[in-house]
Amino acid sequence: MAEDETKPDANSARDGAEDLAAALERAMADQSEVKYVLTLYVTGMRPSSQRAIDNIQRLCEEHLAGRYELKIIDIYQQPALAEGEQIVAAPTLVKRLPEPLRRIIGDMSDEGRVLVAMGIKVPEKPEPPAAPAGNRPL
Repeated sequence: MAEDETKPDANSARDGAEDLAAALERAMADQSEVKYVLTLYVTGMRPSSQRAIDNIQRLCEEHLAGRYELKIIDIYQQPALAEGEQIVAAPTLVKRLPEPLRRIIGDMSDEGRVLVAMGIKVPEKPEPPAAPAGNRPL
């Protein structure tokens, strides 16, 4: 048996890893270019509606800056739009794009739940360093 048949080529393994890394970087870049199309259905200026508006605007600016379109629909003023979307509770956020379509009901105050429902991946925050053994609380 020839010697080169039994040993993997180090250059081909490195090239494969570089190709995989490049593909991963392209996929991450594509994700950062995705545009979100959102509609928030509210009921007038009730406190829960105002909180939902404030919360979703803040989340969008923090996590989707420049990559979202947000429409706010007052179902008291435009009931036909809510009926056409089969909105049964307000506030309700409808995420049309990117697919799949999602509906989130509530005032959008649970940031983690909203981000997961919208399919937004947030980089993990590093954990704070552990306290030295002698300084740990009881």
